[in-house]
Amino acid sequence: MQTTLKNNSDSTSASVLMINADGIMLNVLGHDYFLSYNRIPWMQDAPIRSVLNVQMSGPESIEWPNLDVDLEIDSLRHPERYPLVIKRSQLDFVAEQ
Repeated sequence: MQTTLKNNSDSTSASVLMINADGIMLNVLGHDYFLSYNRIPWMQDAPIRSVLNVQMSGPESIEWPNLDVDLEIDSLRHPERYPLVIKRSQLDFVAEQ
């Protein structure tokens, strides 16, 4: 699926090129990016239909609305600048009885 955002007569787009056991290949703004499930583990078990539904959410970001996932395009270009950090809440833990 491909979506297009019209921006002052310029077309920008995002589309899924491939999904395999290791990750997702995207084309965003004419550039290809591979997103490994090591970096985006929440996408590994997502329904294919939801993964294919990627769209531009502005000139510098993409989103998967069905999955409530947003990524800045800069994080695709420079993943080393965006380490995956999961912050846990105290509510995530249940004390043993």
